[in-house]
Amino acid sequence: MPRTYIRSFRVRHYECDAYGHLNHAGYLRYMQEAAFDASADAGYDLARYDSVGYYWLVRDTEIEYRRPLCYQDEVQVKTWVADFRQVRSRRAYEFRLAGQDEVVARAETDWAFMQRDSNRPAAIPAEMKAAFYPEGVPEAGPARLRFPGPAQPPAAAFGIGRRVEWRDLDPAGHVNNGVYLAYVEDCGLQWLRSRGWPMARLVAEGLGIVARQHHIEYRQPALLDDELELFTWASNPGTTSILRHTFIARRGNGALLARARTHQVWIDLHAGTPRPMPDALREAMA
Repeated sequence: MPRTYIRSFRVRHYECDAYGHLNHAGYLRYMQEAAFDASADAGYDLARYDSVGYYWLVRDTEIEYRRPLCYQDEVQVKTWVADFRQVRSRRAYEFRLAGQDEVVARAETDWAFMQRDSNRPAAIPAEMKAAFYPEGVPEAGPARLRFPGPAQPPAAAFGIGRRVEWRDLDPAGHVNNGVYLAYVEDCGLQWLRSRGWPMARLVAEGLGIVARQHHIEYRQPALLDDELELFTWASNPGTTSILRHTFIARRGNGALLARARTHQVWIDLHAGTPRPMPDALREAMA
């Protein structure tokens, strides 16, 4: 059995979005903090990684939101290492309200073990694996699946530009994982605005849009002052939901930095339940 760790968080007011829910990127930040603390609990804190010249880099994150978290909710994040590969490790997370059994969100993150001097993947030491699996490391788990999305955005995709700001960076000097998710969300809102459906119009009609699932793959780090190009488009529109794709590339050389696949649901703002999108919105999105 893997070593498990539970970290508690209280949702702060400044972490909530305009709906009063914990912002999507907030979940990723909780996951990162829980992962750091879980690693320290196993004997590998950030100082030890620095001393041996290695670090972990997030390559892929998938998160499913089952019910919203709100201001002052006390949430417990349970985390454990789900498997080890030669240079990669998958970590799992479950979110629960304190004192309750219901899982309100679940996630998995694929981490790559990196050598600091070369910034290249390195083999995970056996003693490190044993620290996270005290009873013995299990056989290899399921094979890693390819990211479920197209290789390139279509010609008709909506596009915007933005520059990486100082506030976007983490201590490693890269755009933080959660910030990419904020980029994805902002690009989607600007896409709706370009179709004649800004948030003010949606709210006036009592209509909201929330994410049920994000899957994001990180390909290269974005750095300070990088000029970025973001492209987004929708596929498989249902009665109450859409599947939205987002590409984030570096302007100039076109290098793909990240891509995301987001399942979003239209809701009635008053009832909080799924609601069919209006015909005019469907036509605008088409």
